[in-house]
Amino acid sequence: MADIFELMLTLDLRDELSEEELAELRWHLGLGPQPEVLRIVTEFPFVVEDDRGELIIEDRPESLLGRHGEAFTVEGALVSVLLRRQDTRHDAWALTSRQEIHPDDFERTGELLSWLAAKAGDFHRRPDGSVNLGWTRFYEGRQCEPLVVRDGVVIWPS
Repeated sequence: MADIFELMLTLDLRDELSEEELAELRWHLGLGPQPEVLRIVTEFPFVVEDDRGELIIEDRPESLLGRHGEAFTVEGALVSVLLRRQDTRHDAWALTSRQEIHPDDFERTGELLSWLAAKAGDFHRRPDGSVNLGWTRFYEGRQCEPLVVRDGVVIWPS
């Protein structure tokens, strides 16, 4: 049995992103090249075996929400989109991403989601200070659970 979840982000971001942040966000969404310097999620540890059979940790950056095309476990397609809003009276960027995610990737993806929550428009903020980014769903389930960041921490499904 697979431990795969559907991750669906639907949020608006405020117009306070620097060019460097936009470039890195585009890379994470599979919409641009990897920047030379990573500032949002900075470490991507990957354990490999060297020539002597010893385990070493390498840094292998990968876009966290960058899969596009046919979904493998959940139905439908995987996609990420970042659009500049024309109506600048409101939030300046519209972001939608639908991805498949394994619990092993919750922590690293959570770093990016916590950063997004800090940049999210006021509409996504709840009275208790938490930020609603979208939802998650176990691949076999039909019930969606809110994807919430509270005090900088993603509340993942249990």
